[in-house]
Amino acid sequence: MVRARAVCDAVRVGRLYLVATPIGNFEDITLRALRVLREAPLIAAEDTREARKLLAHFGITGRRLTSYNEHNAAAKTRTLLEALDAGDVALVSDAGMPGISDPGHDLVRAAVEAGHAVVPVPGASAVLSAVAASGLPSRRFHYLGFLPRTRGPRRRALREAAAGGDTLVIFESPHRVRATLEDVRDALGDPRIAVCRELTKLHEEIWRGRAGEALARFTAPRGEFTIVIDGSPAPPGRDAEGGAAPVESSIAALRDGGASAKDAVAALMREHGLSRRDAYAAWLRATKRRRGAEARRAAGDRRNASR
Repeated sequence: MVRARAVCDAVRVGRLYLVATPIGNFEDITLRALRVLREAPLIAAEDTREARKLLAHFGITGRRLTSYNEHNAAAKTRTLLEALDAGDVALVSDAGMPGISDPGHDLVRAAVEAGHAVVPVPGASAVLSAVAASGLPSRRFHYLGFLPRTRGPRRRALREAAAGGDTLVIFESPHRVRATLEDVRDALGDPRIAVCRELTKLHEEIWRGRAGEALARFTAPRGEFTIVIDGSPAPPGRDAEGGAAPVESSIAALRDGGASAKDAVAALMREHGLSRRDAYAAWLRATKRRRGAEARRAAGDRRNASR
């Protein structure tokens, strides 16, 4: 049976081992992970095909393997709890630590509630690797996982997370990464970022620059992305280079196009992920500034005409 330190006399016999697997390079597996996988009576895998490849690579045979993923988690949790009553279970995800941004969290919670010990077996991490190699502040960082799929909620999530000033870390798929980079640029004032693609794999790439520059670099993105975002805030109403913020630019364009306040507010909500209240407030501030500027120009014209 898998060896481990006694956690608590009150825990039930079976232990749930959370076994981190490589995020791309099989050489990143740990000796402890290999031992646990060889000794565990049952291995629950997010994708049994990927798990079989890993086990075969290291010559691990004769292990019982079952699937545990987002499609069957509700039904399989009870089965795995029954297996834990009889012995240990090792849980693996497709890559990295199970229980982080995957359905393994549900099994962990159920095992804890049932009185089983949960034992992490750490290993490769895309989040930590990306932050360490980014060159951005790493003392405090906020991991967001995958952002919402649609623009408005995605921009709101970015703004809310950036309010704390911490470095941000997100995962993104290749078919949405350009849209996400646009939102990072527009919602956060074109911050410094590190785009980490295919970490630890043959075509690993770590690109550093501004979010807007990344759009020019990744025109046909491929692979898995981990993006690290500088949390240092831009001055209010300005972008990171001192130019007009994207919201202000949008308001100017809407006003020049003759948009009504109602239409402008709807456009700002749609394009920048603002709430109706914030969009209306931004429109009113811009209107007040414009009227002030027009009044000053008119006063200057009157003074010049009286000379």
